[in-house]
Amino acid sequence: MDALVSTDWLANELGASDLRIVDATYAEGRDAAAEYEAAHIPGAVFMNLSELRDTDSDLPNTLPSAEKFASRMQTLGLGDGSRIVLYDSSPWHTSARAWWLLRLFGAHNVAILDGGFAKWQAEGRETASGKETPRHRHFTTWADLKGVRDLDQMKANVESGAEQVLDARSAARFTGVEEDPRPGTAPGHIPGSKNLPQGAVFNADGTWKTGDALKAEFDKAGIDLMKPIVMTCGSGITASVLAFGAHLLGNDAALYDGSWSEWGGDPETPKATGTA
Repeated sequence: MDALVSTDWLANELGASDLRIVDATYAEGRDAAAEYEAAHIPGAVFMNLSELRDTDSDLPNTLPSAEKFASRMQTLGLGDGSRIVLYDSSPWHTSARAWWLLRLFGAHNVAILDGGFAKWQAEGRETASGKETPRHRHFTTWADLKGVRDLDQMKANVESGAEQVLDARSAARFTGVEEDPRPGTAPGHIPGSKNLPQGAVFNADGTWKTGDALKAEFDKAGIDLMKPIVMTCGSGITASVLAFGAHLLGNDAALYDGSWSEWGGDPETPKATGTA
């Protein structure tokens, strides 16, 4: 299974015994669970990303424990040997965050549906309503944290420049022209980082840019895909979008889990404004 699958491919695979479909929509100000119950791809379960985090942290979207993650996946019927296809209907393309979490915690066969639920519906394909009742499955979890960066590592990287840092926030947030929406969080960006707003890696119809078109966006941002990259954003959600884009181009980038909500909220960290 490719990392990015088409609606045609998924429609042909519906009902396969090892296939698990997941609605990973998360969007502030919307009831994504209610939207899922109103309409979803047949067989899909709902992954609640707003709860799939470290709820003891002051930061909005830091990693949950491996045990918590495994428990939630088992409840959703996601287990060892599953082929997992993720989709969303979020402006933040949150299926990428679910993709990143699943791979981090040991799932290997995970894909994103190109164009998401909007494309599926636009093509007049079948939908279901209500809740699915999946069979509980065993999910063997292990956390491979080599692709996660923390605050101390990011501070050290400002000095060393060993890894390129790419920020998925809007240009206005990145440059500091626009104030951060989180109280007590400074404007600007991590010194030395580059900017690639997450929306730039999508076509006008909501499908992913691929191949040369996708690479051109990273090139435009000043990123060398042959060298190590760390993705960052506001809270770790849209950084996952860039991580998935890099993955499509053969670079398994790391992700700064605390992102700007941590860096910008710490009075001791250096901040830069303006263009990179």
